[in-house]
Amino acid sequence: MAVPSVDPVKLSPRTMQRLGVRFVASLRRRRPETRGTYERALREFFRWLKGEKRFGFTVEDFERYKHYLTEEKGLLPVSVSTYLTSVRRFCDYCVRRGVLRTNNARLVEGNKRPRVHSRDFLTSDAVKALLMSLEPSGERGFRDIAIVRLMLSCGLSEIELIRANVGDLKESRGRWTLAVQGKGRTRKDAVVTLPPDVQRAVREYFAVRGTTAPGDPLFTSAGNRTRGERMTTRGVRDRVNHYLERAGLRNEGNGKISPYSLRHTAARTMAEHGASADEIRLRMRLGTIATAKLYLNHMTVHKTSRNQE
Repeated sequence: MAVPSVDPVKLSPRTMQRLGVRFVASLRRRRPETRGTYERALREFFRWLKGEKRFGFTVEDFERYKHYLTEEKGLLPVSVSTYLTSVRRFCDYCVRRGVLRTNNARLVEGNKRPRVHSRDFLTSDAVKALLMSLEPSGERGFRDIAIVRLMLSCGLSEIELIRANVGDLKESRGRWTLAVQGKGRTRKDAVVTLPPDVQRAVREYFAVRGTTAPGDPLFTSAGNRTRGERMTTRGVRDRVNHYLERAGLRNEGNGKISPYSLRHTAARTMAEHGASADEIRLRMRLGTIATAKLYLNHMTVHKTSRNQE
């Protein structure tokens, strides 16, 4: 392990900002999503620095920043690690530029990844309550039913839903599939098979929506001002939260029930039916096997707690 520098390094706020801009510019060959993540995380770091009069790139300084992210901002362990990674990369850049002699941020570990997901899953009763809260009337109602079904049965994320076009739906011998483009992806490189309940929901939505072209968004806004425009992730989130509220589920699980809980529920259902971590990874379009294992770990923890009751 490298020995931390003893003497602090003092840089003016203007110099730090200038280095930050150059660091982000150096990431031009990275994917836009990656570059955006680093830029947002670094922006938070610079905001924190405004109230720090004694920052000098020491280990203690970075430990204080970690404490701020964890205790004051209340970020989840995964988010804290992401923010610290951005700072480490920035300091690496400063070392390469000769501004710093050593990168002490590398001596501060991120928070440990949780063994199970921080967001709660929906129980079978909660799923029934959510489905009962849906309103099968009008374009908005049938659209929302299709969205919720896709999230619950196929594990689609908000970004996959809004990026989908009508032409991404394919039908062959009664089998419907949907090409999706997930977070961090540059193309629609995954195909999801739609079960009968989802097919029916999408078909009913199109019947109410009317004529569509292959390049049209799969889900469009039904509002007066934005009618016909592609839905946003915020729009999807607001509509799902509306039904979670209606079903009385928003305050369940100490407030950990969210629209993303629907995707978690789809993966948990796979785990309950004996799917392996690799099967869950492929079906849910996950980046790593470690993420898929979180769902299996959740099943183990859940079974253990039930046995101890």
